[in-house]
This record gives sequence, C-alpha cells and structure tokens, in this order.
Amino acid sequence: MERVIITALLTLMLATPVIAAETLDAKNNEAPINIAANPQAIAKIPAGFHFVNPGYLTVATSANNSPPIGLWATDNKTLIGSDPDIARLLADSLGLKLKLVPAAWEDWPLGITAGRYDVAMFNIAVTEERKKKFDFATYRADNHAFAVKTDSPISAIKGREDVAGKRIIVGSGTNQERILLSWDEKNRAQGLAPVQPIYLNDDAAATLALLSGRADMSFGPQAMAAWKVASRGQTKIVGHGPFRAWVAVTTKKGNGLDEALQQAINGAIASGQYKQVLARWGEQEEAVETSQINPPGIVYQ
Repeated sequence: MERVIITALLTLMLATPVIAAETLDAKNNEAPINIAANPQAIAKIPAGFHFVNPGYLTVATSANNSPPIGLWATDNKTLIGSDPDIARLLADSLGLKLKLVPAAWEDWPLGITAGRYDVAMFNIAVTEERKKKFDFATYRADNHAFAVKTDSPISAIKGREDVAGKRIIVGSGTNQERILLSWDEKNRAQGLAPVQPIYLNDDAAATLALLSGRADMSFGPQAMAAWKVASRGQTKIVGHGPFRAWVAVTTKKGNGLDEALQQAINGAIASGQYKQVLARWGEQEEAVETSQINPPGIVYQ
C-alpha cells in the first residue's frame, strides 16, 4: 500500500477540512488584525540578532494573488491574506514593524539563504529535506486538494490510478508536484496513461484554465481550493493528497529566530488573534493547538 506517513499527523489525517458554508469575500478582510508586543517572544530573539531591515520583520510572501493565503487588496498595492495576517501578528509580537516582500515561490529558498528576508511565508510545508537548510515554526496543518469544475464528470480522486491520463494544474517545485510526478511514474510502470502536468503558478490563469476546460483538475493547497468553492461556487473538491503537512514560518537554519517565532505564534493562539485570522479566511479546520519547531516533516516514499 503506497502512502506517505508523518507520524505526528496521523490523527489529523482522519479528518477532512470542512468548507465554510457562507460565502467568503476578501474585501471584508482588509482591515489589519494587530496584537500587543509579547515580552516572552521578544526575550527569545537571539542577542545581537541582525534583522534584514532594522526595526522590521522582513517577510517574503506570495505575490500570485492566491486567496486565502495571499492576495492584493482592492488598492492593488497592499498584500492581504492569512499569511500576511499571521506575519503581522509575528511582527507585532516581536515589537517590530512588518515589511512584506512580494516574491515568487521559486525565490524564497535562495532569498532566505542569502539573507534578503528574515522569514518566508508561502504556505510552506515542513519536509525532512527542507529541514537540512531551514528552521521552521508551525502555524497550520494543511492538506492538498484535487478540484474540478462543478459540472465535471470526475467525482472522486481516491488514489494514483485516478489521475492517469488527466491534465492537472500543479505548481512547479511544490510538494504536490512531487506527489503527482511520483504517482505518474508508478502509473506508467503499470502501463497506465501518463499525467499531463500544467504549470501555472498564477492563480488567476490556473482558474481560467480549469473553468475553460483546458485542464481537467487542479492539485494544490486545500485552503486555496476550499476558498474558491466557498467564494465562487464554480468548482468542487473531489479528493485529497495522501497526507496532511505542517505549514510553517521558515527561517535560515541555525540563526536562532525559530524560538522567538514559536513563542509569538503561541502567544497569538492564547490571546485569540490567531483564531480570528484563520476564521476570517475560512481556515479554522487547519488550526494548530501549539506551534512546534522543526516537527517530523514529509518523507517521500
């Protein structure tokens, strides 16, 4: 039986995230949610730590207009979404101002390593491979979802055989791409029809491709798929990936900032602002009870 196991998440795998019944609208979520400085978190900032921009927490985050994780506000210049909201809670808790830097997914690893950003927040899942270069403080537990048009004849994706021969939108360099290509390799070995990956990292282009019939389905973060179902009603979720993963704030390996980030997240959980952020972006089912540093990550088999 083919599966990928993260021991610490076995109980989470039993539950499928619930899609919000009410219509979600990002315009209602543009007002910032703030939190008071957290002395315990501030005390965990390493002595002499040099932030990229003094007095600021510089955060690389998505610029691909991908609600609810990250998107542009109606002024077309302000980044909003659950990741920017959590980033603001982190900065406030650490007694810093927030500097959000829109970036491409492919840029964050080098940007962190080169010291251009203090942290990255791109709905980044913890993997054992990434833990070799980066430190993580978790703030959500996410799954991957297969989504199709509401009138699609595809009713369920239960395993790798169900994706054979399908045209599937997937992000390059993502965990879902690795899952899909691994499934495709096994399918081909059994003589099944090959998958046709469609690489569209821009969410608007991906949605257009799916709704126009140029793709059979998309495979991406559960949060994004659920948002589209609840806010637009043009798509439906027909299956999930083989595991749920820890989503974490990511920083350079060994720089010591991870404990301060963890304390900031736990403080926001205790004070209620964390749940407030997830609720307004329809991510309540992805909440964690406490932040963990470098938990067991995804291992591909």
